[in-house]
Amino acid sequence: MLGKIRLTAIVVALLVACANLGVWAVLNRPVEERPWWGRMNGISYSPFREGQSPLSGDVPTPEQIEEDIELLAPHVARLRTYSTLAGIDRVAGIAKAHGMPVTVGAWLEKDLERNEREVAGAIRLARKYKNVDRILVGNESLLRNDVTVAELVAYLRRVRSRVWLPVSTAEPWHVWLKHPELAQEVDFIAIHVLPYWEGTPHEAAVDHILERLADIKRAFPGKHVALTEVGWPSDGRIKRQSVPSATNQATFLRQFLNVAEAQKLDYYVMEAFDQPWKLGYEGSVGAYWGLFDADRRPKFPMSGPVIGVASWPLLATLSTALAILPALWLLGRMSTMRFAGQLFFAAQIQASASAVVWAAHLGFTRYFTPSTIASWLVLCLAFGLVIVVLLTEGFELVEALWRSQWKRRFPAAAAPVEGFAPKVSIHVPTCNEPPLMVIQTLEALARLDYPDFEVLVIDNNTSDARLWQPVRDYCAGRGPRFKFLHLDWCPGFKAGALNVALRHMDPAAEIVAVVDSDYVVEPDWLRALVPYFARSEVGFVQAPQDYRDGGERAFKGMCYWEYAAFFHVGMVQRNERNAIIQHGTMTLIRKDALRKVNDWAEWCITEDTELGLRLLEAGYESVYVQHSFGRGLTPDSLSGYKSQRFRWAYGAVQIMKRHWKALLPWARNRLNWGQRYHYAVGWLPWFADALNLLFTVFGLAWSVGVILWPKQFELPLLLFLMGTLSLFGFKSLKALWLYATKVRCGLGHCLGASIAGLALSHTIAKAVLSGLLTSDRPFLRTPKCERLPPLIKGLAMAWEESLLMLLLWAAAGAVALTLGEDSPEALVWSAVLCVQSIPYGAALVSALINVVPALRPARARSLRVAPQT
Repeated sequence: MLGKIRLTAIVVALLVACANLGVWAVLNRPVEERPWWGRMNGISYSPFREGQSPLSGDVPTPEQIEEDIELLAPHVARLRTYSTLAGIDRVAGIAKAHGMPVTVGAWLEKDLERNEREVAGAIRLARKYKNVDRILVGNESLLRNDVTVAELVAYLRRVRSRVWLPVSTAEPWHVWLKHPELAQEVDFIAIHVLPYWEGTPHEAAVDHILERLADIKRAFPGKHVALTEVGWPSDGRIKRQSVPSATNQATFLRQFLNVAEAQKLDYYVMEAFDQPWKLGYEGSVGAYWGLFDADRRPKFPMSGPVIGVASWPLLATLSTALAILPALWLLGRMSTMRFAGQLFFAAQIQASASAVVWAAHLGFTRYFTPSTIASWLVLCLAFGLVIVVLLTEGFELVEALWRSQWKRRFPAAAAPVEGFAPKVSIHVPTCNEPPLMVIQTLEALARLDYPDFEVLVIDNNTSDARLWQPVRDYCAGRGPRFKFLHLDWCPGFKAGALNVALRHMDPAAEIVAVVDSDYVVEPDWLRALVPYFARSEVGFVQAPQDYRDGGERAFKGMCYWEYAAFFHVGMVQRNERNAIIQHGTMTLIRKDALRKVNDWAEWCITEDTELGLRLLEAGYESVYVQHSFGRGLTPDSLSGYKSQRFRWAYGAVQIMKRHWKALLPWARNRLNWGQRYHYAVGWLPWFADALNLLFTVFGLAWSVGVILWPKQFELPLLLFLMGTLSLFGFKSLKALWLYATKVRCGLGHCLGASIAGLALSHTIAKAVLSGLLTSDRPFLRTPKCERLPPLIKGLAMAWEESLLMLLLWAAAGAVALTLGEDSPEALVWSAVLCVQSIPYGAALVSALINVVPALRPARARSLRVAPQT
C-alpha cells in the first residue's frame, strides 16, 4: 500500500509539473517576425546609467560614453541628444572619432537661466564639431507648457541666426498641427509619433506612424519631415490597447525598420538605452524605451523568433523544482486523500511556486527608486502572506472534501468502563448575567444523568446584587451538590474566577467541567464523555459549542451558521492531529493535568484556548466529540457579536506572543508536527484581516496619490492585484463549497453566514493590531439577552465599517473616472478597492438585519449532523 501511495504522489506531482512547464511554454511561445539586417538611420541617446541622473548631477564619465558609442556604432548611423549640459556635451566629440553624425538637442524648460546655457551650448557644439548635422531647440517644450510659442520662436530665431545647420524643435505630431505657424521658423519638421501614448495596439503601431506622417506632410507641403522619436516600451503600464512588453517592442521595431528602409524615412528610434532615472519623471514606462537595458545588454535579437521572456525555461524549471519537492513530501503523507484532492492541492502548490518565481523575476528585472523599493517590499510581504493563506485554505478545503478516512473519530458516547465514574466538578462562571438565564442553565445541570458531580457557580465582579442573589438563593435550595460563590472583585478575568473555583471544589473531584452560564446541557453529557478519561493520556475532552436561538431572528440565524463551520470542519481537521482548540464551555479537563500545567492563565483573555495549548505541550491527548451536548445563546446584537470575536482574536495574539517559540520546529516540547502546524497557521486568516485593514488605509492613500501625482504613485502590478482578488474569490468559493457539503445548510443560510463572517473582518483586524501593540486589554464579556437596539443604535454599531466602505467606493469611482479610460490597470485597482469594501458593507448589512425584527428565518437546527466520512 505504501508503495502504491508513493507512486500516486509521484504521478500527481509529475502531471502537475508537466502542466506547469506547458503553461510557461504556451505563454512564451515564439513569435515569428521579419528580421532586420540593416543599420538604423538614427537613435535617441541619453548616456545615463543606473544610479545616474541629470537631476542629481551624477553624470556619465567620458569613458562610459565612449563604451556606449562603440557599442552603437555598428548598428546606428547617427545619434540624437537632448541636452548640452550634464556631460552630454561630450557626445559630439566622442562620436566624431567614430564617424557618427550627431543631432544636438537643447533642452528648454521653465528655468530661463538654464535655457540660456542650453542654447549657448548648442551653438558652441555646432561651431566646434563638423559631425553635428542638426540642432533641435527644445523637446516637447510646448507639450509640457514650459515655454510659450513666442518664447520658442525667439529661441529658434537666435540659433538659426548663429549657425548654418538645419534647425527645428521636436514636438508630438499633434502639436505641430495645433501651431502651424511654427513651420515658418524651422528648417524641417521634427515630429514625435509614439503610438503607445495614444493607446494604439502594437500590431497597428507602424500603420499609425505612417498615417500621422502623411497628415504632417499634407499640412506642411514642401517641408522635410523627420521622425525624431518612434519606439515602443518593453515594460510599464498598459495604456488603453497599448501593452508594453519586450515581445511587442521587438515586433514593432522590426516592422518599423523594414518599412522605414523601404520608404526611405528619416527617423530616430526612441531610444538606445533604458533610463531608470525617468521613473520619477515620466512614470515607470519612461525607464523602458531602450533597445538595450541599463546594463547595456540587448533586450532581443534582430533576427529569429521573438520570445517574450527569453529566460522562461530557467524560470519554469525553478518554479517546478520549487513546487515538486514540497508537493511530493506532502502528498506522500496524504495517504487518505483521494486522487482528485491530491491533484487539486499539488496544482495549488505549483501555481503558488510559479507566482513566487515570477514575482522574483520581476523584482530582479525592474528598475527601482527608494520609494518604489519600499512599496515593492510591502507588496511582496503582503503577497507572500496571501500565498500562505491560500495554501492553508486550500489544504483545509481538499482535506474536508476528499479525505477518504478519518483516523481519530470519537463516537458521541464512549464505551462505559466498569467501575469508572470519577467525581466531576462543574464550574459555571458568571458576571453581570441575567439571573433567569443562569438558573435555566443550573436546572439543566441538575438533570444530569451521572452519579457523582457537583456544580460550583462563581459570580465575579457583579456589582448589582439583584443579578447574583437570585442565583445564590436557587443554589441554596438545590442542596449540597450546588455551591455558590460571589466575589465582589476578582482579578484575572474569567480565568481568575475559575482559579478561585479550583480552590473551593471538592478535593475528591478528578474531572473539572466548565459550562458557560447560558448553556442548557443534555442529561447524558457527562455519562457520554467521562469514560474517555479512562485512558490516562487524555487531558481534556471537548464537545462543540451549539446554540438554541438561531431561529429567533435573521441576525441570530446568521451568527448560528457562521459558528457552525468551525465545529464541522476546522475542529474535525484539528482533531485528526490532536490539535483542537479548547473552548471555555462544554469542556472536561483532567484535574491532575490542569494542576500540572499551573491552572488557568490569568494574563490571557482566552484562557481556554491557551490552556488547551499548554496541555498539548505537556504531552496530553485531546478528544473532540462532534456531537452537541449543550446549547447556549448567540449574541443579541452586532456589537455583542463583534466584542466576542474581538476577545477571541486579541486572545489569539496574546497566545502567539507567549507561545511562538514552542511552535518552532526545533522547540523542545511534546507538540507533534500537526499541532505546530495548526497553531502556527490556524489564525493566519485573522492576521490576513489585519493586513487587509492596513491595505485599505494604504489603498485609500495610494489612490489619492495616483490621482494627484500619477507619475510618482503608479498602480501596483497586476500580479499583486490579482493575488488579492484570487484570495477573496477562493475563500468565497471555499465557504460556499464547504457549507453545502459539510455544514449542509441551504444557500440562504450559507450566504447569511458568509455575510456575518465578513462583518467581523474589521473587528478582527483591530483586535490583531491591538494585540500586537498591547498586552493588557480588559476581558470583554459577550452580553446576552440584550434588548433589540433601535435603528440608530444598530447603524452606530457599524459606523467605522460604513465610513471605510464609503471611502473605498469614492476612491474606486475617482480612480475609474480619472484614469480608467486610459488604463485597464486602473479599472482592476478600482475593482480591488470595491472588493476591499465588501467586508465593511457586510458589517452594515448585518447591522441593518440586526435591527429589523420582522426578518425571521426558518428555525435553525442544532449542530447535530452526521459525522464526516
